[in-house]
Amino acid sequence: MNRRPTLLAAASLTAAAVLSLSACGGGDGGSKNDDKIEGAGNGSSESATPSPKASDDAIDRPQIKLPKGVKNVFEGGRTGDAKKDVILADSERRIDSLDEAVTVNAKEHPALKFYSAGDALVSAATYIKGFYDDGRSFVGTTRYYKRNVTILKKGTAAVTYCMDSSKTYPLDRKTKKVDKSIPASDKDYAFFNTRLEKNAEGVWQTTSVTSIEAAKQCL
Repeated sequence: MNRRPTLLAAASLTAAAVLSLSACGGGDGGSKNDDKIEGAGNGSSESATPSPKASDDAIDRPQIKLPKGVKNVFEGGRTGDAKKDVILADSERRIDSLDEAVTVNAKEHPALKFYSAGDALVSAATYIKGFYDDGRSFVGTTRYYKRNVTILKKGTAAVTYCMDSSKTYPLDRKTKKVDKSIPASDKDYAFFNTRLEKNAEGVWQTTSVTSIEAAKQCL
């Protein structure tokens, strides 16, 4: 069993699956923010980890909160280029919104569709549905590093990064038990190549995602 599966590019998934995203987390089996998670080390954790603060862009952004025991660490947040920093911030928010949809029990997750579109939203639906179908979530800290932004043609950009999930662990949604027996492996490290497009509201939405498990450039 993987600690958490790698988000893959969208395959054959109907639009209905994307529309059903609001159903994920609506039942009793999801993980609520105040649930006590066995083995997750809740004692000194803060109640929630907020998404990156919005810049002075006047965009009405949905709030993102990760539950106790779930944390994302983003290295290299400042590039020295104001435009690239804005793109990186929306890339972070997209990652947080995806993890919120997996780990937080709620009827809707508005941030997910706010920061993802197109194929990236479809692949997100597949990824999230897999967790709920398996009755699983995860806890722990995920590290994102070697992040790079490339400005493409007007209104588009590419963001690449590595993900280290070696400090995350599967969580049983019903029992709240955490499985820490999984040994570390190269599969805990993945490389992501994402495309972002600036929408009419000024949000840099991720529109496509490809990934490689056990990527050499991330080990």
